[in-house]
Amino acid sequence: MAGIYIHIPFCRQKCHYCNFFSVVSKRHLPEVAAAIVREAELQRDYLKGAVVESVYFGGGTPSLLSPEFLSAIMEAVARTHTLSGDAEITLEANPDDVNRESLKSWKRLGINRLSMGVQSFDDEDLHYLNRVHSGGKALECIGLSQEAGFGNLTIDLIYGFPTLSDEKWERNLETVIRMGIPHLSAYALTVEPATALDVLIRRGKLAPVDEVQAVRHFGMLAQTMEAAGYLHYEISNLCTPGNFARHNTAYWKGVPYLGLGPSAHSFNGSSRQWNVSDIKGYLQAVETGAIPHETEILSTGQQYNEYVMTGLRTMWGCREEEIAARFGEAYRSYFAAGMKKHLAAGLVACQNGCHILTAKGKLMADGIAADLFFEND
Repeated sequence: MAGIYIHIPFCRQKCHYCNFFSVVSKRHLPEVAAAIVREAELQRDYLKGAVVESVYFGGGTPSLLSPEFLSAIMEAVARTHTLSGDAEITLEANPDDVNRESLKSWKRLGINRLSMGVQSFDDEDLHYLNRVHSGGKALECIGLSQEAGFGNLTIDLIYGFPTLSDEKWERNLETVIRMGIPHLSAYALTVEPATALDVLIRRGKLAPVDEVQAVRHFGMLAQTMEAAGYLHYEISNLCTPGNFARHNTAYWKGVPYLGLGPSAHSFNGSSRQWNVSDIKGYLQAVETGAIPHETEILSTGQQYNEYVMTGLRTMWGCREEEIAARFGEAYRSYFAAGMKKHLAAGLVACQNGCHILTAKGKLMADGIAADLFFEND
């Protein structure tokens, strides 16, 4: 079992909060698409023949790709790897790229899941975030996608920023429920250093984010969506039963994956590698038959730390028996000893050796995980 991630680093407009590698010029888009096809050939042995259960086009804005480029990449992936018959094939799409024709072409290419970057259904919020589309356009595109047969649909929403009142946040969540969207990814707005948002806030041109507001919105998210029958299966992800994101769930469970494209990351269980975050450097390397990447060999301690960090974020939690089997008894003992104070504080619940964050603990997930990290291998 494995996954493939394809990074398409092109956007029409850079969102104020974004710190992912992307560019607004599409000048090199054809060359990058061709290089990704070539990289798929170069990387055909990375997953060691594992069956690929999910393919994910992320970015950037992969919905900018023409059907011809998408088809060429999909054909290369199918030619160089073994895809399962029911593989989940996801395309991230911005609402401004969604219309009846694009939906038909994506269907023909075998794409069976859309991830739509909505962020909010309110125009004032979208202006704060520097999004291109309107709230009305987002609603229209969701409806068109559902009519076109994309029942496997997820949208992104952002919370915890100044223009998003509690009432508007509640309306956003109610819209998800009313429209029958089976999967929601919801993220607190984070001001990353050197992003446009960071600069604008420091210059006083935009109001800063409020951590108290973000905590309140997270509570509303959990309460509203769980009451509507959604499973809060990962801190930032909720779905109706049976509609987990297979690709992202594989990340959290430590399943190997191959990343293609500039800045894409790969993981094979014992090492991690990442491609150069530079379009010209990426193109030059692939042209010579080289994979433009750096590699980090993960120690046992680092692998344990990643298991704790990702496992605690999910409803499947961390199991002591799995820690012992994968990393050794010393790590299980270390984990159990460190976990005692979090259990006593009501931040973690344990049942049959499985540790899961409580509602209170989810607000401190990163700190709890860091406290359990093993510092010396």
